[in-house]
Amino acid sequence: MTSTRRRLLALGVAAPAALIAAKGGLALAAGKPQIATVVKIGGIPWFNAMEVGIQKMGKELGVDAWMIGPTQADAAQQVRAVEDLIARKVDVIAVVPNDATALEPVFKRAQEAGIKVLTHESPDQKNNDWNIELTTVQGFGEQHMEALAKAMGGKGDYIVYVGSLTVPLHNKWADAAIAYQKAKYPEMKLVADRFGVAESLDDSYKTALDQMRANPNLKGILAFGSQGPIGAARAVEERGKEKSIAVVGPFSPGQGAKYIKSGAIREGFIWNPMLAGEAIVYVGAMLAKDETPKDGMEIPGLGPVKVDPATRNILAQKLQPINKDTIDELVKMGL
Repeated sequence: MTSTRRRLLALGVAAPAALIAAKGGLALAAGKPQIATVVKIGGIPWFNAMEVGIQKMGKELGVDAWMIGPTQADAAQQVRAVEDLIARKVDVIAVVPNDATALEPVFKRAQEAGIKVLTHESPDQKNNDWNIELTTVQGFGEQHMEALAKAMGGKGDYIVYVGSLTVPLHNKWADAAIAYQKAKYPEMKLVADRFGVAESLDDSYKTALDQMRANPNLKGILAFGSQGPIGAARAVEERGKEKSIAVVGPFSPGQGAKYIKSGAIREGFIWNPMLAGEAIVYVGAMLAKDETPKDGMEIPGLGPVKVDPATRNILAQKLQPINKDTIDELVKMGL
């Protein structure tokens, strides 16, 4: 076992697949800005794709960029990884937080050490310098509702899933989607309160069966939560209603490919983690040079972005559709 691998395992960090350095291991190129990204968990397709983007942009910009992935989706492991990076005196620490609140104290220590802190998927983060999002709450909700309306022909009864009734982001997406439907598609009707089942495949499946029985005119299911579209599609396919009930929502392409191909899931949208990795390094390189993000600036692959200094958010609207035209390519990427 190498000394590098021992250090990683002592931190609870996966190695070597979930750690990337421009020159291998933890080697840092002298004189180059050092940008380290700590993700939620190493070794899964989403973050494997992100690391490809991190490497790509690091090479293009000539910076030393790599990724660390904890062995579990655990806040304490992320905190330890950030503490190690503070000790190494890197220029920028980027994090995809498992627990935004738990990271606040260690982020403060990083800033006090003169290190820039960048986050992704954490729009209300405290003690960071900036946060990057590849979609807005409103845009994510509205795009999914537009897809559902198209699949339903702009009319008919539908229901909504969220991961939990206490998950703020899922419920904000649902709020935006429903408001958009009411304004643009008045002939569509939400026939039940939203269901907090979409992080459980079994609960999503059972709820779809129950609602098909309770609402024989049901024409659509909009599911925010990774297992929601999968469970709903399983129920719809089982009942042979792929053509009469449209299921729409974000999901892992690899998990849902068969349902896209059968028509049990009509469409979904995700942000591309490879592009997210590129954006993290691009903005990280700016911060390393003490450059301030400006509203309307262009980020490669994302185009012009909205920059909100008050909330320290950099907002793009770059969603990847998951449908019959894109599914094979997304699965090939390992998503």
